[in-house]
Amino acid sequence: MNISIIGTGYIGSVTGACFAEMGHHVIFVGRDRKKLDLIQSGKSPIFEPGLDRLLTKNQHNIETTTDIPDAVRRSDLVFICVGTPPKEDGSSDLSQVQEVTKTIGRSLSHQDAGHHTIVTKSTVLPGTIEEMIVPLLEQESGKKAGVDFGIASNPEFLKEGTAVDDFFHTDRVVIGVQDPATREILESLYAPLNVPLFTTTIRTAEMIKFASNAFLATKISFANEIGNLCKASGIDSYEVFAGVGLDTRINPKFFRSGLGFGGSCFPKDVNALIAHAKSKGIHPVILNSVMDTNEEQPRRMIALLKKHLDPRGRTIGVLGLAFKPDTDDIRESRAIPVIRMLLQAGALVKAYDPVAMEHFKEVFPGISYVAPGSEVLASDAVLIVTEWKEFESLDYRGKLVIDGRRIEKARAEAEVYEGMCW
Repeated sequence: MNISIIGTGYIGSVTGACFAEMGHHVIFVGRDRKKLDLIQSGKSPIFEPGLDRLLTKNQHNIETTTDIPDAVRRSDLVFICVGTPPKEDGSSDLSQVQEVTKTIGRSLSHQDAGHHTIVTKSTVLPGTIEEMIVPLLEQESGKKAGVDFGIASNPEFLKEGTAVDDFFHTDRVVIGVQDPATREILESLYAPLNVPLFTTTIRTAEMIKFASNAFLATKISFANEIGNLCKASGIDSYEVFAGVGLDTRINPKFFRSGLGFGGSCFPKDVNALIAHAKSKGIHPVILNSVMDTNEEQPRRMIALLKKHLDPRGRTIGVLGLAFKPDTDDIRESRAIPVIRMLLQAGALVKAYDPVAMEHFKEVFPGISYVAPGSEVLASDAVLIVTEWKEFESLDYRGKLVIDGRRIEKARAEAEVYEGMCW
């Protein structure tokens, strides 16, 4: 198939490269010519293991452009993969989706445009496609959804750091459609993956994305709340959840008690769902508690540090700045509130991350950045914020360590060791 990917951020880059690997002709469409040039030269515009290889291998199936109308006219499928960043009230900013949708609609208005299928991969709340995207497409094109063009929701479930593998070995592909022809096209597109295809209504597909992320975030905050109680009771929460996870009704995944979650999805999506619930007159007690617990964990890390020393005037090392390992993404990283509180307490901060330091300098230009990670250990205390694999090889002997991610070598070697939930 001929596929246009509008948006060259995280989701667009990975999705497009994987479709190219499947043998489809992919047109990457974006406004940032530098990103497009990187893709065209076989280099990833983001840090994601395995993505460079796919882009290089499939250059014969890839082209790039800033011209949305031309790309749409030459495509069978058009995927909307632009950002939906949070507003101050937690709701989603849909301005990029609106802008792209209008342009696609105008592109469909040409008499020779042919039949196209428009697929939304951007994370949008239930009702967005039917109440905003479809009307805009019909208004700008003068055509009818489900008749003159297909429309679908196809939410993504990619994890940063393992996104390429997640695409090809996903638990399921969710397809929300309103007409049989669009269903057939998308089921044909994804059939080679040989994974379960869950086809439903558009509105249901939109909600599946939010419900999935909200539940995973809930599982982490639940683990942290139980973990805090375990810590106060002298119990190892990881051993507790190893036992709990053996129950097939529960499953052991995402019981990662510690410093909490960050990233571009969980905080944004849970807050957007909270705002959506409030707009419907519903008070989302559990979701509010999920976020409250997550915000509490960095404060608990600083409290554990203060049990052992007053950080004022002392050098505190921070290992890990990305929100998780194998990515340079610092969005909602737990390192941000941790370092902010350290500075408020009068500490001098020395930080290291394998790939995220340049991004972090934009947020905290005044702290000290060092490399390699062993340089951080020359501090009065060390806080472990991200579970990078290389942190398992550092020498923690004689150190005061507050561990938010359960680095076993630190646990075994540190002179003074405090795990957050164990």
